[in-house]
Amino acid sequence: MHSKIWTDMFVLALPVAEKILRPIVVYLFLVIGLRLAGKRELAQLNPFDLVVLLTLSNTVQNAIIGDDNSVTGGIIGAATLLLVNFLVVRFLFRHERLDRLVEGEATVLIEHGRILEDKLAQEVLSLEELEAAAHKQGFGELGEVDHATLDPSGTISFTAKKPAPEEARHQEVLKRLDRLTSDIATLRLRIAPPAS
Repeated sequence: MHSKIWTDMFVLALPVAEKILRPIVVYLFLVIGLRLAGKRELAQLNPFDLVVLLTLSNTVQNAIIGDDNSVTGGIIGAATLLLVNFLVVRFLFRHERLDRLVEGEATVLIEHGRILEDKLAQEVLSLEELEAAAHKQGFGELGEVDHATLDPSGTISFTAKKPAPEEARHQEVLKRLDRLTSDIATLRLRIAPPAS
């Protein structure tokens, strides 16, 4: 009884080379597949995209582990995925052009306050989804946005048209300090005795 438990837990049902090769193939497929699917899949902007990402991991699980449910097999598969990802990230860091090719470029969605409908259509984003993303970042409406970019990671970055209230207050305080400094310098010149 005890030997069967230990055997099931730690003895591999597949060769080690296959346990290493399976995660590498699935990793490459997912990197290419997600790149072709677009930035939207990474952003998880709606429930459908989230469902796809969640079921995707379950779908490729058997391709990674095969007929092996041992702990050793799981550790080898996980270690292989982590190692491959570590190597790929370091390699792409040193090769900027290839990194841009793999990750893609950022897409401008709003430029100088104007919504670029063709770019939204290209990224399969609706106006409602863009508004929802803006609301999450504290914008009341898209009219407050000067610039919006969909980054390769799937994050949408927004820039406001006018400075935030804190920034406006800060600028006003700086202007008043400059005026006070100038007034003090003028007063000192008036009060200072003439040089003999």
